[in-house]
Amino acid sequence: MFSGQGDSPRCRSRPRRSTASRVAGLRTAALGAAELLACAWLTPLTGQQAAAPAWTRGAVCYEVFVRSFFDSNGDGIGDLNGLIEKLDYIDTLGADCIWLMPVAASPSYHGYDVSNYYRVEPAYGSNDDFKRLVAEAHRRGIRVLVDMVLNHSSSEHPYFQAALHDTTSPYRAWYRFSPSPLGNGPHGGDDWHRSPVRDEYYYGVFWSGMPDLNYQTPAVREEAKKIATFWLRDMDVDGFRLDAVPYLVEEGACLMGCPGTHAFLHEYAAHVDSVKPGAYTIGEAWGSIDAMLPYYPDQLTSYFGFELADSLLSVVRDGSAAGLLAGFLRLQDTLPVYRWSPFLSNHDQTRVLTALGGDVTRAKLAATLLLTLPGLPFIYYGEEIGMTGDKPDPRLRTPMQWSPRPGVGFTTGTPWEAPQPDSMTANVAVEDADPASLLNLYRRLIHLRKHNDALATGTLVSLSATSTRIAAYLRRAGSHAVLVVANLGAAPAARVAIGSGADVLPVGTYTPRNLLGGPSGARLRVGRDGQIRGYAPVAGRIGPRQTLVLDLVLAKGGRE
Repeated sequence: MFSGQGDSPRCRSRPRRSTASRVAGLRTAALGAAELLACAWLTPLTGQQAAAPAWTRGAVCYEVFVRSFFDSNGDGIGDLNGLIEKLDYIDTLGADCIWLMPVAASPSYHGYDVSNYYRVEPAYGSNDDFKRLVAEAHRRGIRVLVDMVLNHSSSEHPYFQAALHDTTSPYRAWYRFSPSPLGNGPHGGDDWHRSPVRDEYYYGVFWSGMPDLNYQTPAVREEAKKIATFWLRDMDVDGFRLDAVPYLVEEGACLMGCPGTHAFLHEYAAHVDSVKPGAYTIGEAWGSIDAMLPYYPDQLTSYFGFELADSLLSVVRDGSAAGLLAGFLRLQDTLPVYRWSPFLSNHDQTRVLTALGGDVTRAKLAATLLLTLPGLPFIYYGEEIGMTGDKPDPRLRTPMQWSPRPGVGFTTGTPWEAPQPDSMTANVAVEDADPASLLNLYRRLIHLRKHNDALATGTLVSLSATSTRIAAYLRRAGSHAVLVVANLGAAPAARVAIGSGADVLPVGTYTPRNLLGGPSGARLRVGRDGQIRGYAPVAGRIGPRQTLVLDLVLAKGGRE
């Protein structure tokens, strides 16, 4: 059904400011009312949680841009057969699902302006190639989510072309037209674009090549559900990542997060579940947790935690633990952990290593925090090897760096986009051979998360520390706990001591085991009140930006 050209600033970049401010300046009174209603619904949610899907236990998902992952035929463009060849790499990394950026036919390199929702982008392969990819992923126990772009179609889509050229076409009602550029868009009249056919304007919040669909037209809603059915049944995907969901329905002066958007997402989620019970849907709703919560309890399965991403990178950059855990604790107290997803970066944002000034030690710290905290985390392809990249958008989405040779092991031809300058040193082949590499740290953490009960399912408990540079927390599952102590500072931290409130651990003596290797630390004694008091995990110093991940094993005969 739905689908521009290029990645002009108005196409993908303009609406995506720093996450806390992306939404704040655009919210309306109608959105505020929707938030209050949604938050009222949240009150009983924790008391009626559905069981978490088994695959989400300790799970991690991996975002893939097919165009940039692996080229199987030498044309310089990644493809589905290339992704199939690299599924073992994703499996070895430990990912439980992959999110594919748009794979439907599109006139643009990025695919966010779909021209045919029922056909795979020809540069990537065929529908049969896609089905083979899903079958191969499933054989490895990997779920497949595809990007679903419902807010807008391509200006080249036949339905929009019919609406543009024929005022009597039934597809006129699928879009918003006006004799003048109305000034009520998030960016004023700039969101209205002059028709190339007649003296009128059409609405497109992202770009003239992406005209917004009109979800107040029943036929549009039905087509969206028909497309979902096709991908779930015919293509056998396991769910969707839904792009730009706050913009779906415009209602008068409300253009973002309107009540009609929440109503449609509820309708859409019910349809998806009726077609494939348990299908996983995750939405892109930028902004703070307050902006995210109205999209629960009965709309999509999950949403990305943009505030969590901000807090993770902020503490690593600034070297202070203040603000790290607040968002995680709030979401943990409100929602099942599989229904919200922390991350470090995605295809619209400066890559992690670039954001951290090229400091691999900081990137390791950020990865360790992400993968020892709760939620269902997502990793952007190449993040695990420290790929760099900054705006413009194509430079955020450069070819995956597989090996230090021409084409970086991505292609035998000329890559569609030039690799990053550091691709000869930061690549899979080099890091695979280095036990201390960022790649091998990601592998270790992802597998620990899956197989360690406390990291997989444990409750997050905030701890106090003697220095603001120290982040300290427990993940606790029954009597099993993992203690994380991270020195966020650029200097060694001496005489570090950890404390807690009452009832954080069962009484007894615990022998720490360092899950990342190295010294195991001092024994921890917990009294009858279950409180940790002045515990020094190491006798000496904790190195700069070093993290201790300590499995707390209750010693035999250690109960007091």
